[in-house]
Amino acid sequence: MIVSNNYLPGLYIHIPFCKTKCPYCDFYSSTDPSLIPLFLAALDAEARLYRERFPVFDSLFLGGGTPSWLGEAHLAGLMKNLRRHFVFAPDSEITLEANPDDITAEKLRLFRDLGINRLSLGVQSFDEAELRFLGRRHTAGQTLAAIDLIRAAGFTNLGLDLMYGLPGQTAAAWLKTLEMALSLAPEHLSCYQLTVTAGETPAPRETPAPHETLALRTPMARRAARGEISLPDEETQREFFLLTANFLTARGYLHYEISNFARPGTQAGSLCHYLCRHNLKYWTRTPYLGLGPAAHSFDGRRRWWNFSSVEKYCLSLNAGEAPVAEAETLTPEQIRLETLALGFRTREGVSLATIREQPGADARLATLTQAGLVRVDRGRVLATLDGLVVADRLPLEFAD
Repeated sequence: MIVSNNYLPGLYIHIPFCKTKCPYCDFYSSTDPSLIPLFLAALDAEARLYRERFPVFDSLFLGGGTPSWLGEAHLAGLMKNLRRHFVFAPDSEITLEANPDDITAEKLRLFRDLGINRLSLGVQSFDEAELRFLGRRHTAGQTLAAIDLIRAAGFTNLGLDLMYGLPGQTAAAWLKTLEMALSLAPEHLSCYQLTVTAGETPAPRETPAPHETLALRTPMARRAARGEISLPDEETQREFFLLTANFLTARGYLHYEISNFARPGTQAGSLCHYLCRHNLKYWTRTPYLGLGPAAHSFDGRRRWWNFSSVEKYCLSLNAGEAPVAEAETLTPEQIRLETLALGFRTREGVSLATIREQPGADARLATLTQAGLVRVDRGRVLATLDGLVVADRLPLEFAD
């Protein structure tokens, strides 16, 4: 296994079940709970296939789907099996994605007992009309009650997912959501722009299969194609992004990736930020293992992804085969371009040495610097705030 830096690998588990399917979501999921026992048995079999290749992790991310929808016995059994197959470092970050209306005091006690120390709450909005438009099954009141329970249960690492750029949404309405979120003092905020086309580059686990078309994969995308809804134009989207970044940065949050912000805190007597350790692995090309339908894995050079079907996933594992749909081995140039694409999304940027591997890079770098899109700092090339707006275009400036 090729290790690109000092991080240990991370483990991602795709739990592909939701009570209801949100009309904007293009992650693979099923609303059929009868498949859960079959999925969990297959997941245990898949874990056995990889326990020698990925023996130690320092992050675990239970995503989906809606992991918090799982019954307590199912979740406890899943965690027991993962710990049976894999070793987790003592200070591992263990995250569970949750919907506000799934949160109860009993479930939170279970989460704590299972070693889960970070929650990612799918809030999206505090506006009831926006929640209805997004097809969310919770209310703003349920979110507030859930956060009260989460804090009372002793969780000190809470992330909130929010969404902006909705049809008809005003800057004032979005600011109201941000202000409400900050009044709850979350350690982490993920602020995503609503998209129904290809949009920004997804994290590896979110990448669709090559044959799929994002534009028509979701009900909301089909509504947009029929002209039933209209999303903000490019300039309005830019204004929303800059408003978000400036507002949160001014209030002490570290803007460490295009859509992600972390609050400062203290750890072992020193200042730190609540960055999501697991997601950092995607952006730094650290190896990670993804288990479950549609999950992606990466060993530093090779990437593979599973069938986006619970049924195909289970059939493969029942036959003793890995449920891999496709795989690719990256060439050195692909690795370089991926390093650029991911690096320009983050506050760490890209090393100047990597930029200069391309002939003529210094001239292009000078042009981008003069345009205010990048800056050079201590041997790193960093996207400015304006550069983050067009981050997907920056790597193309240094490509063959």
